[in-house]
Amino acid sequence: MVKMEPITILIVDDHAIVRHGLCALFKIQPDCLVIGEADSGETAVRLAAELVPDVVLMDLLMPGIDGVETTKRVKQVSPRSQVIVLTSFHEDQHIFPAMRAGALSYVLKDIDPGQLVETVRRAVHGESMIHPRVAARVVQEIRVTKRADFNPFAELSERELEVLRLIAGGLSNAEIAAQLIISEKTVKGHVSNILSKLHMLDRTKAAVFAWEKGLMRPD
Repeated sequence: MVKMEPITILIVDDHAIVRHGLCALFKIQPDCLVIGEADSGETAVRLAAELVPDVVLMDLLMPGIDGVETTKRVKQVSPRSQVIVLTSFHEDQHIFPAMRAGALSYVLKDIDPGQLVETVRRAVHGESMIHPRVAARVVQEIRVTKRADFNPFAELSERELEVLRLIAGGLSNAEIAAQLIISEKTVKGHVSNILSKLHMLDRTKAAVFAWEKGLMRPD
């Protein structure tokens, strides 16, 4: 039977008692091996480059460069290393910068030891673990972002958008045909497609929708 290589771990925390506690936890895990400790971001980056650990357990608030910047630099010098943020902070100003910097998981220091070990094991396979309180904020942010980025007219072609603007401007099919130099039959086809894609029953509702969603702007 082939023996599996242990999961190599770099612990980054400026508090010695935290590092020692984590070392003791992983020392009793047969599939885990702590290969380095860092008490600052600068040391963490150097060790990550030298040791190329499978997993980096990252504190956020440290002297010198903080955990967010350290995460970014660690991912630059050792892209294969998965960063797990292990912190006491669950506010937005900590969560989102850390995730954008490249952290795979974000867990709080009140996590059950067994869950932390499982988080490390999953990280090796690229599986993210996020503390429930943090996850709630991430989901909320995703929803807000989706609402902000959502384009209600994404399915319309450029020509259909042009026709919709003219509808919203109060033009009839005949007037639209004359302005765009196309047949009235073609205009009717575009209008039919617009109503279908926008799930609207008539052109009046489509016109109102165009104004409500910012396609039309007052002069």
